[in-house]
Amino acid sequence: MKQSRVRMRCVASGWNMACRKDRIGLEMLLNRTAVKQFVRNKVVLLTGAGGSIGAALAKALTALEPKHLILLDHSERNLNRVVTLLRTSVHSCRTLAVLGSVGDQDLLLELFDCYRPEVVFHAAAFKYVPFMETNPLAAVQNNGLATYALARLSRETSVSKLLLVSTDKAVNPISIMGASKRVAELALAAVGDSKTQMSAIRLGNVLGTEGSVVPAFLSQISRGGPVTVTHPEATRYFLSLDETVDLILQVSDATTSGIFIPTVTKSVNILDMALELIKKSNSENHREIEVLFTGLRPGDKLSEEFLYPDETATPTDFPNLSFVSHYGRALDEFELSMTRLEERVRARDVASTLDTLRLLVPEYRPTETVIRISQGLPA
Repeated sequence: MKQSRVRMRCVASGWNMACRKDRIGLEMLLNRTAVKQFVRNKVVLLTGAGGSIGAALAKALTALEPKHLILLDHSERNLNRVVTLLRTSVHSCRTLAVLGSVGDQDLLLELFDCYRPEVVFHAAAFKYVPFMETNPLAAVQNNGLATYALARLSRETSVSKLLLVSTDKAVNPISIMGASKRVAELALAAVGDSKTQMSAIRLGNVLGTEGSVVPAFLSQISRGGPVTVTHPEATRYFLSLDETVDLILQVSDATTSGIFIPTVTKSVNILDMALELIKKSNSENHREIEVLFTGLRPGDKLSEEFLYPDETATPTDFPNLSFVSHYGRALDEFELSMTRLEERVRARDVASTLDTLRLLVPEYRPTETVIRISQGLPA
């Protein structure tokens, strides 16, 4: 797409959409009594604890009085940040901060052997779509294979519930990130049994998290622009961070395995959001702020969706949460396919990895970027 511009006279400074009473997303009140009964006095493992969602979830979990909260993250900086956050919380519980990757199977074996987690919240993931397009093996390993290994270990040790934080990008994916998260969903469908409930929640974009669009827009506005938007028709579903945590905890209290989605009725046009942020901002000089269209990035869609064509959303006991009736399409010989996928990734064979991945997720449509990498060409 050629770069095009929209000029408008407005004022520029900060406006925090996430703090509005009528914020985009869901408005909900969560009765945490039942959730507390589920988590209380249990050993809980939280992967990706240092991320934005993980840190907020860790803080919420401490208030539910788990017996032991194990925080796993591969980033020393992020893990230290969440530990510091919990120290200042009004609630406290016994915590263990573990520096390591969810893809380190020896570490997971050690954690499960020593601490026997009863509930697992799996928030660890590589999530940046364009970055993963140029690192496809890392996406498949961390998001797909690691989730499969975690699910198998959870079943073998009789974990009562494993909850995966998934994404709307797993539906009809064109990004390697979305395809790898779809593999994670399928892994839970294949591995779960009557003793270990395995559920996933597909989330849209979460406001206030690292890399989210609103902080980026505000930063650009504070510098006088331009504000960069990929496409004038691009839309996304948005949730606040608090709403996201509430939804995750609601799913943890659900008694049915499967996929859950937020009850979201309307997506948001990104251009409209940018223009509204500009309009609501303040500037001493009343400078003009440009909106610059940069084109969709590798792996980006114009719009996201929460359901496959053969899936149906049905109501739950929670008004802000729906259940996906036709959860997954667990394939025959799924474990064999995952073994092959792991072999391809270990061999650093991108082309064969894509071939195997498309057998697992036939609706995946790789971008030109990933195809070029699989052919040994520059992205």
